[in-house]
Amino acid sequence: MEEENQKQPKEAGKFIKIKKFTFIMGIFLVIFLTAGITTIALTFGDEKVESLAPDKHAEFEKLYSTYDTIKDNYYEEIDEEKLVDGAINGMIKSLDDPYSAYMDKKEASSFHESISSSFEGIGAEIQEQDGQIMVVSPIKGSPAEKAGVKPNDIILSVDGKSVEGLSSSEAVLKIRGEKGTKVDLSISRAGESEPIKLTIKRDTIPIETVYAEMLDDGVAKIQVTSFSEHTVQELKTALEEMSKKDMKGLVLDLRGNPGGLLDQAIEMASLFIPNGEVVLQVEERSGKKDVYKSENDGELKIPVVVLIDDGSASASEIVAAAVSESADIPLIGVKSFGKGTVQTAQDFEDGSNFKYTAAKWLTPEGNWIHKKGIKPDITVKLPDYASLPYISPDKELKASDSSSEVKAAEEMLKEAGHDPGKIDGFFDEATTNAVTAFQREQKIKETGTIKDDTTVKLMQVIREKILKNDTQVKKAVEVLKKEINK
Repeated sequence: MEEENQKQPKEAGKFIKIKKFTFIMGIFLVIFLTAGITTIALTFGDEKVESLAPDKHAEFEKLYSTYDTIKDNYYEEIDEEKLVDGAINGMIKSLDDPYSAYMDKKEASSFHESISSSFEGIGAEIQEQDGQIMVVSPIKGSPAEKAGVKPNDIILSVDGKSVEGLSSSEAVLKIRGEKGTKVDLSISRAGESEPIKLTIKRDTIPIETVYAEMLDDGVAKIQVTSFSEHTVQELKTALEEMSKKDMKGLVLDLRGNPGGLLDQAIEMASLFIPNGEVVLQVEERSGKKDVYKSENDGELKIPVVVLIDDGSASASEIVAAAVSESADIPLIGVKSFGKGTVQTAQDFEDGSNFKYTAAKWLTPEGNWIHKKGIKPDITVKLPDYASLPYISPDKELKASDSSSEVKAAEEMLKEAGHDPGKIDGFFDEATTNAVTAFQREQKIKETGTIKDDTTVKLMQVIREKILKNDTQVKKAVEVLKKEINK
């Protein structure tokens, strides 16, 4: 190569001169073409330039077009933020999943409060189902429970305004409010021909989730009302307290527990399940399963039974299924609610968020209880009077009245030991005499009508009778005693 180059020095010089000329002409051509393209772009606008780039979400073209059209042409000024919120909400509603929901700033704040130390409201877990707002369960000791709200009640209206079609988050905002204020609910209940009218006074709802007491013969009853941030620690403390009182057997009461945090359910179930045994499986859309196992240093060395009912849902069902299938702990009560999905929440920078169903959970043996519930090993129902509807103390029931509330009052009077005559919903002379006798017994002014103190006292007597004759707890104690005495 070196020898060849030396032979052609002139030709090499000529070649260089020609390339310089071509290069200069090329620069003029590029400048000319660039100017032409720029002129076209400025003439026809940004859309022509943007069309050259690939559209990552072409399927959103209709959404963008609709937004722009409404923003520019709607006959009134529109709230852009509200329009965007509505689009997100509509997208999530199209999933037809009662457990997925978009929450604006206020709703998201309410959502976070529900797993914190306390909030103000009536204390009822609700969900949207088929366009209706259904009660999953009232919280123990809450105004909702005291007012007689029951699992599976359908809330028709709040303060006279229909809640049909609202999401559960939207309904919660209408129901919640400051302590001391009142909210009027209209409720539909299975077996009742007419809506039930309730006026409930809001209060602070503490998220104290564990309540323990010693029953007879060394049997302890610990009720867990929901699964919030500190539930497992509360349960451990309660177990320690009951152990100091010589606990020989345990009734774990999950009745009316609407669920809560998944990690708390897993940790709680692990307290009763031998180390290494399966607590639950979480299955993703792809079919991939994550198996969670007990990491317990040593399960409880005393007999245990678990109580469930139609208000036991989600996390409480995880615990019930886990202890049943992995620790052979018997379940007593009635079939549970049936929620077998897992939700996760994603927060936005503006404080709003959305929760969505990310997976379904399966029992240790791989059963999916969604919309089926868990059947107890021993079925025991509460007495019929435990299902009597609430009567508003503000409403007066008097002679010649005829209604479902009168019928409920007649049934309560009978259970309280005062014969109201034929239980037919008609306030006759026998009903008046029964009311007067009840008022005399309770040292209330003898009016012969049912209102205010008379109503409150009548329902209180029934609640006390339910507690004294809790057939499900009695059966649980019976089962435990047999195990203790073996």
